Amino acid sequence: MAANNQQQLQDWRDRAMTLEAELNGIILGLQPAIRSLLIAIFARGHVLLEGNVGVGKTTLLRAATRGIGGGYQRIEGTIDLMPQDLIYHTYIDSEGKPKVDPGPLLMHGEDLSVFFFNEVNRARPQVHSLLLRVMAERSITAFNREYRFPYLQVFADRNAVEKEETFELPGAARDRFLMEIEVAPVEDSAVHKALTFETRFHDTDKLIAQITPDRLHHKALTEFAPQIQDSVQANVAVQDFVEHIRKATHRPQDYGIQLPDVEMDELMLAGMGPRGSSMLVRAAKVAAWLDGRDYLAPQDIAAVLHEVVAHRLFFTPIYELQRGWLARAFTQAVLQHVPTP
Repeated sequence: MAANNQQQLQDWRDRAMTLEAELNGIILGLQPAIRSLLIAIFARGHVLLEGNVGVGKTTLLRAATRGIGGGYQRIEGTIDLMPQDLIYHTYIDSEGKPKVDPGPLLMHGEDLSVFFFNEVNRARPQVHSLLLRVMAERSITAFNREYRFPYLQVFADRNAVEKEETFELPGAARDRFLMEIEVAPVEDSAVHKALTFETRFHDTDKLIAQITPDRLHHKALTEFAPQIQDSVQANVAVQDFVEHIRKATHRPQDYGIQLPDVEMDELMLAGMGPRGSSMLVRAAKVAAWLDGRDYLAPQDIAAVLHEVVAHRLFFTPIYELQRGWLARAFTQAVLQHVPTP
């Protein structure tokens, strides 16, 4: 039985590596983001995407969805978007009769695999509340019945430039996202020249068609994912390491963490909670598995720390305005100051 489990773990790892290679082949310069996305897919967690316009977020998600299989839906956040717009839409048909059709959440039924909410902070808090329930419970009540989405992963990005008519996600919603992944091409002139002048990168549909469809298969993937968590073990030293990291996000001064021009006693409102610690370990176990190990090591924690923890840090208002540089500097300082086993 153990041999069968090991073979299954290896077979799935081969599939994951092949999909990663295919994604890197059609989307240049995003290797770190693609690896983080792969970790999130196998950890079965929701993802916030951070990146400027035109860096390939939608292309990456569409390509990954083709490899995962299942239904893909995208919706644009706008100031006038209402919760019901995610569930159904009404219109007058060609015969002049009112019609009600399923909205983006219900269009694929339980086969919905990836739901992409573009510019989520343009939507009102009422929409965020609905999204939070869908993320937390993978279900929704509509038309006097409950709809379930057992294979669903939610991806969302925020408009980070324009601040008028935007509504930032509340802490409870941010905490539901496993990761926040930065999608930014590497600063490599050869990569940017290729993206600019090689015509094969100009046709997104043809690029995405190069991804082998249903390589992972969303239903089998969801059934397999817990096996990764069960197969990768964490010894006491690594467990203590994670606990020290959690404490350091609440009281950094206790670990000697200092940042330039920051009063550390006045920095934090709240650090990582129990859900965050659990998600940190969940993502790190997938990172270990992808590297071919059945035990959790400090480098696995370090590999996913910023992506899992940064959006769970709540700074006091004066420092929240500096989150752009402060969050990464803080997570790096935590790794430098917390004793590594």
